[in-house]
Amino acid sequence: MSVDQNQSTITAASLQPRSVFALIKQAIKGGEHQDFTKGSIRKAVVLLAIPMILEMMMESVFAVVDIYFVGRIEGHGRQAVSTVVLTESVLTILYSAAIALSMGATAVVARRVGEKNYDGAARSAAQAINLALMVAVVISLFGAFFGADILRIMGGSPEVVAIGTPYTRIMFGGSVVIMLIFMINGVFRGAGNANIAMWSLWLANGCNIILCPILIHYFGLTGAAIATTIGRGTGVCFQLYHLFKGKGLLKIKRPHFRIDWGIFKTLFSLSWVGFLQFFIASASWMFLANLITRFGDDAVAGYGVAIRIFMFFLMPAWGMSNAAATLVGQNLGAGQPERAEQSVWRVARYNAVFMGVVCVLYLVGAEAIVGFMNKDVAVEKVATEALRIISLGFVFYGIGMVVTNSFNGAGDTKTPTYINLFGFWAFQIPVAYLLSITFKLGPTGVFTAVVVSETLISIVGILIFRRGKWKQVKI
Repeated sequence: MSVDQNQSTITAASLQPRSVFALIKQAIKGGEHQDFTKGSIRKAVVLLAIPMILEMMMESVFAVVDIYFVGRIEGHGRQAVSTVVLTESVLTILYSAAIALSMGATAVVARRVGEKNYDGAARSAAQAINLALMVAVVISLFGAFFGADILRIMGGSPEVVAIGTPYTRIMFGGSVVIMLIFMINGVFRGAGNANIAMWSLWLANGCNIILCPILIHYFGLTGAAIATTIGRGTGVCFQLYHLFKGKGLLKIKRPHFRIDWGIFKTLFSLSWVGFLQFFIASASWMFLANLITRFGDDAVAGYGVAIRIFMFFLMPAWGMSNAAATLVGQNLGAGQPERAEQSVWRVARYNAVFMGVVCVLYLVGAEAIVGFMNKDVAVEKVATEALRIISLGFVFYGIGMVVTNSFNGAGDTKTPTYINLFGFWAFQIPVAYLLSITFKLGPTGVFTAVVVSETLISIVGILIFRRGKWKQVKI
């Protein structure tokens, strides 16, 4: 038995209820810096995964809160929900860029922290902020000027375009805060300060939950966009405070923002491939959203409600996979590839169990869950069917997302990109069109294509990960 395995066994045996509670409290509260390149892997996973799960839960709450309140706008609830669905479908391009930047930041910062090069980690974080601002400004201007055109291109009805254009313009205009809150949290995760990333989103969501019903009351659907933007902006202010004035491992200073072309090139190289990786997936989801519009506003609204319910549980699973990315990056930086691999399989096991529980929950309680979010019978029917069909692949998807994030944490962004290109564009899109249009299955065909393609992507990712070439990546 290895030393690390022995430590894990001892830790597991000694985890009495009181010590488990203390460990959870430590994970949420944070405090002193933890070295995740030694000691118990089980403890490392818990300390990272708990705040990352709570962080991602809060990100999913943004969409759920918006759908919940806008769906209750008198006289225009269905059109308002459709606006949110179509806008978010295009915003996935922005989310892809934000996730790609955060992924690159996590990989580089984690590698430097594993090497104990903390000044290099801070400099890398500053360069990541520079890159995020450049990208966000371009996207903000594009969306602010072409909000109505975006809704039309996505298949929105004239009523949706008329009601939703201000919402779409504000959401795109606030791209800077969306980009920064994702990217800076990637920096904190790479450094192992997962609790700060968590608290930034809790604060942002608290503001959104309070402001959303108030501003919707006064400004209608537009108020939801204002509330979301203000909430995320508050979270960014919290992040910046801890980067500049906090007591964490990373302390960014003004000189760190001077362009360092070596770091900038590394971040850009990781991020543009990462963007392509997530854009491939996002473009596929945009195609599916556009395909759904062929079956009417009820189908669009039902699809949108289902997606937001999915995200409420998928984002925590994604948070757990982020723990694997941090552990891979730091342990590769410390020259411990085998410990990195052990960490991935440990996280994958936990994620599979979690997603299995969620699958059962959706199969048994789909009507009750959807009924809480929406009272329209036609919308509820579509959303319930989506939950039950897509959730059938959750166990595979839980393992697959851990493996994918582990590639990214190692700095191997190309492998998941190739897998996505095959799984989404060469398989999911053609199958969705074939089932829904050619075989006239409607939305059911789209949902079936999703579960089959996601399962296939996960299996391919697991097989490639086991080959181990990711251990040799240098960044």
